[in-house]
Amino acid sequence: MDRTQAETTTSEQGRTPGAPVGRHRIAVLALPGVPPFELGIPSRVFGSAEDAEGRPLYEVTVCTADGAPVLSDAGFTVQPAAGPSALAAADTVIVPPTHAMPELGRGGPLPPEVAAAIAGIRPGTRLVSICTGSYVLAAAGLLDGRPATTHWNLAPEFRRAYPRVKLDEDVLFVDDGDVLTSAGVAAGVDLCLHIIRRDHGAAVANRAARMCVVPPWRDGGQAQYIDRPVPEPTVASTTATRAWALEHLGEPLPLDRLAEHARMSLRSFTRRFRDEVGMTPVQWLTAQRLEMAKHLLETTDLAIDLVAHRAGLGSGNSLRTHMRTAFGVSPAAYRRTFSPHDATAPVA
Repeated sequence: MDRTQAETTTSEQGRTPGAPVGRHRIAVLALPGVPPFELGIPSRVFGSAEDAEGRPLYEVTVCTADGAPVLSDAGFTVQPAAGPSALAAADTVIVPPTHAMPELGRGGPLPPEVAAAIAGIRPGTRLVSICTGSYVLAAAGLLDGRPATTHWNLAPEFRRAYPRVKLDEDVLFVDDGDVLTSAGVAAGVDLCLHIIRRDHGAAVANRAARMCVVPPWRDGGQAQYIDRPVPEPTVASTTATRAWALEHLGEPLPLDRLAEHARMSLRSFTRRFRDEVGMTPVQWLTAQRLEMAKHLLETTDLAIDLVAHRAGLGSGNSLRTHMRTAFGVSPAAYRRTFSPHDATAPVA
């Protein structure tokens, strides 16, 4: 999977490989020096994912490599609910960052108890890292030959320590099927929401995002925000134009129309948009239209052509091409997977 493909990769026959059936067990491995914020992300985000009847879809357990408490980097002790047995029983294992294993930055070995705990993870378990949790997976040899990301500031060190990993520090997260890695802090929230979306669709992920009061979707291929200062109040911004465009996705939105709304020249608008969003206006518009199309496929029985028209993607053929390129799945297959409706009799 290339680095910009950070959405659902659903098979024609059904759900994404590894998607949970019933309550999905997640084990979060707390290591010494874990930042409390990142440690709490999985429990907060996955704990907010519920089905239509309000039943939780995930069971999240915080564990340590030996079952003993660990000291966080905030100076207080984390008392785990379980030991390494939780890793062995999990469907998904998440490794938050650690600030107490500097030897990993030099390519050093994992502590014996951590190595043993990770070795006990069942084959086929989905593996996830947040920020420098990628060092732990890399040290265990689980990222060799695979695409991955970590915090942009540590990319040179990571490359020296783990040259076999195909590191891309310019993205928020990387989905390589059964191994997923994210950049720093907030990108961990994005990755958890992406996993919920991959498992259960956009509607469930969006509800979880609303419960957590966070944006429901940022594309994994979006650039990490590196050395991009917040514009001064006197500097023109594309924020209002993006909000306006979201309300007019079904209409033609050429660049000159967007620039005119923002009261900028075409060149200034394109440059400012890329500085603020990390992608071109065309890339952003396509992504937002695909999100709208997915929402319509999940929540309505509208015909494919009408979904494409309402999302601003033209024809059904255009929608099929875009969805296969971005997600590896056709609109009909996506609807069969995630829609609660009977799609056999679409509305004309």
